[in-house]
Amino acid sequence: MSSTRTATLLKVTGLKVSYGGIQAVKGVDFEVRAGELVSLIGSNGAGKTSTMKAITGSLPMNDGAIELLGQSIHDQGPWDLVRQGLAMVPEGRGIFTRMTILENLQMGAYIRRDKAGIAADIDKVFTIFPRLQERRDQLAGTLSGGEQQMLAMGRALMSRPKVLLLDEPSMGLSPLMVDKIFEVVRDVHAQGVTILLVEQNASRALSLANRAYVMESGLITMSGDAAQMLNNPRVRAAYLGE
Repeated sequence: MSSTRTATLLKVTGLKVSYGGIQAVKGVDFEVRAGELVSLIGSNGAGKTSTMKAITGSLPMNDGAIELLGQSIHDQGPWDLVRQGLAMVPEGRGIFTRMTILENLQMGAYIRRDKAGIAADIDKVFTIFPRLQERRDQLAGTLSGGEQQMLAMGRALMSRPKVLLLDEPSMGLSPLMVDKIFEVVRDVHAQGVTILLVEQNASRALSLANRAYVMESGLITMSGDAAQMLNNPRVRAAYLGE
């Protein structure tokens, strides 16, 4: 395996995050290497979303270090991180509801100046999500939850991220739409995009991932090969309903 493939793109060390005196993240360490799909699983309230928000700078951290491509990203805003190759699809999607689908995708490429490349990538997003192409001039706020999730993912991809963060992409979606979203996650990863996936649907997340971390009460309690974890009795009992 080449050194490029195994280079660490995102590294989190000793991360601590608090909400009004409650420590949501209690000192976690993990990394995402180039070309990987890494899953962070755990029950609701385990600290997964707080971790993601700290990585993107939307939530201050109390202690620890976060590095992207070997450089500290402490105290940087989300817009700076996008320029450096980090894009996030947040829990709740965070789309621009009063803009059209096309305008949302164009906003995703705001750091870019290559008009031909942007147009080509919009076409690529529409190939991935034909439903968005059919509604390209429709206001994003009028879309269904699943369509909004598609748009949020498409918009993030427009920045051509080196690392894509996905926070609970299947939350609140119909079973059919969940299948579609995970299919897209698999395909995007297959195209070479490095992904950190936070997901309560542990079975689906582990089936897609190369490696995984289990988070419980603000701590990483288990890590390793995702396929092995999928067959781990403790993980199956705690997260797969067995």
